[in-house]
Amino acid sequence: MKKRKIIPYQSHLTKFTRILRNNSTKSEIFLWMKLKRKQMYGYDFNRQKPIDNYILDFYCSELNLGIELDGYSHEFIEVIEKDSVKTLRLKNLGITILRFSDDQVFNDMDNVLWEIETYILKFEEEG
Repeated sequence: MKKRKIIPYQSHLTKFTRILRNNSTKSEIFLWMKLKRKQMYGYDFNRQKPIDNYILDFYCSELNLGIELDGYSHEFIEVIEKDSVKTLRLKNLGITILRFSDDQVFNDMDNVLWEIETYILKFEEEG
């Protein structure tokens, strides 16, 4: 088994992660019900995980996988630009980001889970 890479984070983000966990969006709650307790192929996902200067909605260190859920605000150009910078930075740290809209989580959960499973299977195959 590969040794997990430790990725530093800004310690001031931890207080925000608690706030975010306690105020999860409905889409985060719906997806969390499918990811928690190692339900996804035995992998351990965390909610609201601080990484570098960012907080990921979900993160699995074993897979180097972050999952971001995008609500209505992510349709604004300035938020799209910030998301692009965040994704690029995390990619440079070796983390793959999968993005899903709230609408996908609510109306197409099977395909959301299928995309996550596809990533996991590809990861294991390359392992």
